[in-house]
Amino acid sequence: MKNKSAIMLSMIVEPNADGHLVSVSGIKGAFAEGDTIEEAMFNCVDVVKMIFVYRLERHEHIGFNQVEFTPKTRMTVTVPVGL
Repeated sequence: MKNKSAIMLSMIVEPNADGHLVSVSGIKGAFAEGDTIEEAMFNCVDVVKMIFVYRLERHEHIGFNQVEFTPKTRMTVTVPVGL
């Protein structure tokens, strides 16, 4: 397995007129909407990935909550699931 890294994000979820808005404080421009919480979170993750790729191309420091993955890395992730 090739070493990879991940950024751990704390997302803010708010209802809005069209569904839900998810944002990540501390990352300018990191927000997205969706009909469901899950869709809004998925969309926001895509936006964050685009921001980080842009920053890496410009050699800007990503910085916070970065975790390196190795073959022995384990993590717990909480994801809302509507019933």
